[in-house]
Amino acid sequence: MSTSLPTLLILAFVLGAMVVSWMSTPKGPNQTLIRTAVLLTLGVCYLMWTVTYLAQVHPLERK
Repeated sequence: MSTSLPTLLILAFVLGAMVVSWMSTPKGPNQTLIRTAVLLTLGVCYLMWTVTYLAQVHPLERK
């Protein structure tokens, strides 16, 4: 039986990266666009990794 530890650790890492990218975005007219692009990229990459990981841990079985 597998644990949810890897997904939670990666989630913590991604949330940390989101906070760092939010704080380090340079000021300017495109600040909102840059923040949105970076946060969406990190969020979607995490979701894709999670779906792939969970699909390997619990594959669909045909009977």
